[in-house]
Formats: sequence, C-alpha cells, structure tokens
Amino acid sequence: MNTKTLLYILKRIGLAVLTVWVVITVTFFVMRAVPGGPFLGEKAVTPEVQAALEAKYGLDKPLMEQYFTYLKDIVTELDFGPSIKLRGRMVMDVIADGMKTSAKLGLMAAGIALVVGIVLGSVAALRRNSILDKVIMVVTTAFVSMPSFIMGTLLLLVFSMYLGWFPANGSTAEGLVLPVINLSLYPMAYITRLTRSSMLDVLGQDYIRTARAKGVSSVKIIFGHALKNSLIPVITYFGPMLAYIVTGSLVVEQIFAVPGIGRSFVSSITNRDYPMIMGTTIVLATLIVVMNLISDILYKVVDPRITFE
Repeated sequence: MNTKTLLYILKRIGLAVLTVWVVITVTFFVMRAVPGGPFLGEKAVTPEVQAALEAKYGLDKPLMEQYFTYLKDIVTELDFGPSIKLRGRMVMDVIADGMKTSAKLGLMAAGIALVVGIVLGSVAALRRNSILDKVIMVVTTAFVSMPSFIMGTLLLLVFSMYLGWFPANGSTAEGLVLPVINLSLYPMAYITRLTRSSMLDVLGQDYIRTARAKGVSSVKIIFGHALKNSLIPVITYFGPMLAYIVTGSLVVEQIFAVPGIGRSFVSSITNRDYPMIMGTTIVLATLIVVMNLISDILYKVVDPRITFE
C-alpha cells in the first residue's frame, strides 16, 4: 500500500467519524427539542413520579451535561444506556438481537440482488434490442417503480393466502423467504439496469474493438474486459445498497412481522424511547457510512487505473 492510498483511507475514515458525530449530535438535540417526553404516556404519573423517572435516566440534568455524558459512554464503552420503555433491557442488547435477523435478511437479499442483477444486465446488454432485452427492461422498470409495501402485500396475497407456499409470519426460516424476495426486487432491478447501461458503454470502447480485431475470443472479451470494467458503477451502488437494505427494511419487517431491528426502531419512535431511538439511529448511520467507505476503497481493486487523490 503506497502513501497516497494510505492517506486517502485515513482521510475517508476521518470523514466517516465526523459524519457519525454529526448524526449523534443532530439526533440528540432534535429529540430533546421535540415537545413532550417519554413519560407523558404513562398512566397516572404524578409530578413527583415523573421527576423520579427523569432522575433515574439522567433527564433532569442540564442538556449539555447529558450530551457530553452520552458521548463519553458511547466512545469509551459503546453504551447507549437502558431502554426507557423496555424496562430492564439495555439498548445495545435490543439492537444486537434485532440485527441478527435484519443482517441475515439484508445479506441474503443483497446477494440475490447482486448476482441476478449482474446476470440479467449482462444478458440484456449482449442481446440489445432483442425480445429478451425488452422483457427484462419492462420487468425491471415495474420492480423499480413499485413501492416495497405494495410488493410485500402482493407477495403475501399470492404466496401465503392463495397458494399457501410460505407462512405470512417472518419469525421462522420459511417465513423469511418472502421478505428476502421483497427486499431484493428493487435493488436487483436497479443493478440490472445499471449493469446493462454500463456494459453497453464499455462494449463501445476502442479497446474492445481492438481486442475483437486481434481475434480475442468473445468469452474473454466479455468476462475479462467488458464485465469487469462495467462493474464500477455497480460497486458504487452496492455499498450503500447493502446498508439501505438492512436499514431500510422497516416497512418490510412490519408487513411480514419479522423480529428485526425495524420493529424496535418503529416502536421506539412511537413510545418516545430516547435511548432506543438514539442507539438505533447511530448504529444504522454508522453502517451506511462504513459501507460507503468500503465501496470507495473497492474502486481501486476493480480498476487499478483509479488513483486515490
């Protein structure tokens, strides 16, 4: 690893840390600025009881003292504190339990989207303007245009209610099939269109025509040159896409009753559970930042011509 590459990576890591700090700061002060509080929904809460609850969770301290204490706990112990509504449970434990399911769901959906999207995009580019190409484009356009909650409802109606192939509840292994399909359809369609347009551009480059003129086999041209160089836009999209699938599965997890981090996040917002909202937001934002960082670094692996400046 040369000096320029190392400096670029260190600079990107520094920007990633700064981004996470901004997310923590903005979320913290916005949550405190919203009128109301986490204890207003409690039944028969007297002012004395509310004061005791605020003292228990440190909400009675000055705002800046709460902020710096929270930052210190995150940096030194990775501690988001106890959940206000889930009594007796730490926020980090709830997030870890939810991420086990959400991460598994997201990784399977991302893998399917990547493989199927690249294959379909390559086929569409190599069979440009054919019936197969037009069918692939029509289907992927439909998947890109259709919201996830509509597609999820449709999958439930067809495969759970009418055909009875899969359970509607996502708490079992069989029940994760439909959520995985639902999560993978949009990114798969987008990657298909991205791969097709990128490969068509690469196939029109001078070095591809030169390779063909020299008698290089079509297989080597496609897999050795065209496909590899057309993957750069896909890598640009895949990093944030993976984070989006894991963090953006809130609606899908609600539709299929998947016990992931999405349900915890939605319920924490409803219940005004400050520590849970903060912890979940920080974890999801960090995941997005890290995946963007990894995708930037992978550019160099795919295309050695790219320099880090």
